Amino acid sequence: MERRTLLGLMVAATTNVGLPSRAFANATLTVGFQKVAHLAPMILIAEDLKKAGVDVKMVEFARYADARTALLAGSLDLGSVGPADLAIALANGSTSMVGIMGIGSSPKYVIGRTGTKFDSWDDIKGKKIAIAPGSAVWFQFAATLIENKIPYNSFSAINIQGGGANFNQALEKGEVDAIVTWEPFESIPVMKGYGFFAKNLDYSASKAVGAELGMLVANKDAVAGKRAAIEAFVKAYVAKMKDLGASKERFGAAIAQLTGLDAVISGKIADVINLGPVITPEQIKRQAKAFTDLGVIPKDVSGEIDKYWDGSYLEKALKS
Repeated sequence: MERRTLLGLMVAATTNVGLPSRAFANATLTVGFQKVAHLAPMILIAEDLKKAGVDVKMVEFARYADARTALLAGSLDLGSVGPADLAIALANGSTSMVGIMGIGSSPKYVIGRTGTKFDSWDDIKGKKIAIAPGSAVWFQFAATLIENKIPYNSFSAINIQGGGANFNQALEKGEVDAIVTWEPFESIPVMKGYGFFAKNLDYSASKAVGAELGMLVANKDAVAGKRAAIEAFVKAYVAKMKDLGASKERFGAAIAQLTGLDAVISGKIADVINLGPVITPEQIKRQAKAFTDLGVIPKDVSGEIDKYWDGSYLEKALKS
């Protein structure tokens, strides 16, 4: 299907989220986001919110960690961060972030360079694998290795800085044998022929981390002062999430609009991502405990998670 047709589907499917007109007059929310596929609903709800009196200022970040820093500093009211970022913030003494909901899940495969062998976890031995240390996908990957009793030093970890395009460039040039990254940078090497999904190396199923791709969180002061506006945002987001989740064509079109990728690649990405939250406070507690045991974060904050998680926004949105 041509891209213009996909985009037409998306526009035609704009959802009335049932927000009362001008319900929150003069409210403004500053929202951090990344150009990743599972956040496609976020860029499609501004008009619905504006009609209800909530103006949304979107601020793009290259990494979850950068959005986390801005949230903790109070520069953002809301933002998308990694599934482990709440525990990371608390472990470092920062208590300005409140978890609201997860936003999507998918299998997570190591992306091997065409011509290499990755049939089992044993095949990572001696290989050069590009990672983003401290990233959400690195947490998933490291937890899976530990749970499968695979020594982390059995391969050469190549730290890649910056965005996902740098991973793809290293893989295409043959500088690494595999990459551990995120969409759309997982599907691009496969679609272009220089990489493949190593489907026996799925690192989304660890007990400590799981398959969640990200979280929507709020700044604590925004929760106190802009609760009604945040409720409106979550309601609109969940409605659009359900709409795109019901149609891979509309979801693919939204990914194309968000990322600028062509329709074919966007459609392939839409096929593997499930929109909707799977993470729970219990899962975050398991992450906090596991990564304290490994020395990744400085102290165990699993007992503090419930104080900094507010599931009422999602609960109310799902009932509407």
